[in-house]
Amino acid sequence: MKIASLFGESQPVFSFEFFPPKTPAGETALLAAVENLRRLAPSFVSVTYGAGGSTREKTLEIVTRIKREFEIEAMAHLTCVGHSRDEIGGILDRLGEGGIENVLALRGDPPRGEERFAPPPDGFAYASELVAYIRERAAHLCLGGAGYPEGHTECRDLARDIGHLRTKVDAGLDFVVTQLFYDNADYFAFVERARAAGIDLPIVPGIMPITDRKQIERIAQMCGARIPDALRAALDSAGSAEREQTVGIEWAHRQCRELLRRGAPGIHFYTLNKSPATAAILSDLRS
Repeated sequence: MKIASLFGESQPVFSFEFFPPKTPAGETALLAAVENLRRLAPSFVSVTYGAGGSTREKTLEIVTRIKREFEIEAMAHLTCVGHSRDEIGGILDRLGEGGIENVLALRGDPPRGEERFAPPPDGFAYASELVAYIRERAAHLCLGGAGYPEGHTECRDLARDIGHLRTKVDAGLDFVVTQLFYDNADYFAFVERARAAGIDLPIVPGIMPITDRKQIERIAQMCGARIPDALRAALDSAGSAEREQTVGIEWAHRQCRELLRRGAPGIHFYTLNKSPATAAILSDLRS
């Protein structure tokens, strides 16, 4: 099933993101999380792709397994990092053999130890080039792309950043999933800029509940996502790690309720391969 066909229905599109585990124990934990979240009937799940293609094989394995064994629609992330055009073509062929119809096309982060992204030989420098290639090479695929409510870390000029999104859309995107954010005003302003630029695709907000403050602060800093003063103050006054987690989940819950109330087409949960926080929020939203 193509993810784009899910939008416009009467119900919001809820989805989860996982990353490929590096150890057998991590894989067991991931599959347990998928099993736990399956009961909530997600519209689809996505599986990320490591820097430099470091988890390529595991991404292909996990995304195919989720679709076949758990019978959940799955989307594979695919990046430009470390791959030539021919290698990308081979990956697309393997995804097709696995029955995967949905791809999130990304430029990807620079490999560890490198400050700036450098396109590989006979590869792609931008996500828009990857999108255009996939459209030419595997036109049947449904393609998602990333959006950045607060601007990409390499482009904090919001007008330029939305121009880059428009280039990706023109290359052949079907929908957009945003980077994580903690202030809904950033999402709504982003959607307004996109609509003004002629982008009329579904723009799904990405939400990462705070369950481990130090971990999320690192992730937010890497992504260029701002933690609002009100949220930071609530975390500061929590008094314990357990209470911090409660504050973080409640904040994300309120975010989701407002986003849906004001017209967001769904929610994409960044799970960090854990199920309790996402399950709690989505169970309440569905009720």
